[in-house]
Amino acid sequence: MKQALLNRIVINPKIMVGKPVIRGTRIPVELILKKLGQNIDVKEVLEDFPRLKIEDIKAAVMYAESLVENTEVFPLSPS
Repeated sequence: MKQALLNRIVINPKIMVGKPVIRGTRIPVELILKKLGQNIDVKEVLEDFPRLKIEDIKAAVMYAESLVENTEVFPLSPS
């Protein structure tokens, strides 16, 4: 299931300068995550981008999760 969702994300240097996008669209994963981070409802995101499906939004979140999961984190010094 996870790989099937991640297959909805493509990276192509000829599309949106190589940013990850939803397959078959020019909708960047970043834009979907930004809207969700702004507390915009999933239904509204789907209305704003009729080509998107709920699976695309799930794939965007899963893609971001996989990036964070594989990132080394170094604590910041307190200011």
